[in-house]
Amino acid sequence: MSNLHAWIAVFALVAVTVLTRGVFLLPRREPRLPAWLQRSLRHAPLAALVAVVVPEVLLSQGHLPTDWRDARWFAVAAATAWYAWRRDITGTIFVGAAVLLALRLGLGW
Repeated sequence: MSNLHAWIAVFALVAVTVLTRGVFLLPRREPRLPAWLQRSLRHAPLAALVAVVVPEVLLSQGHLPTDWRDARWFAVAAATAWYAWRRDITGTIFVGAAVLLALRLGLGW
C-alpha cells in the first residue's frame, strides 16, 4: 500500500466517523424519544453490566464451577447482600469487587 492509499483510507475513515457520529449534533432542538424508549433506556447500563458479569460468574473455562469455595460465589453473595440492604448499584459493584479481590489475593484462591 502506497502512502497515497494510506492517506485516502485515513481520510475516508475520518469522514465516515464524522458523518455517523455528527448526525446527532445537526438538529437544532433535542429529538423527542417515545416514553417507552426512555423507560427502556434507563435499564440499559444494568443490562450491560449483567451481560458482562453473569457469564464470568457462572462459567469457568466454558463449564460451570463445581467447587463451592470459588471466590466468585462469595463475591456474588456479598454483592447481593449489599444490594438488598442499600439498593445501590455502585456500592454493589465495589463490594463484589472488593470481596473477590480480597479472597483471591489474600487467601490465594
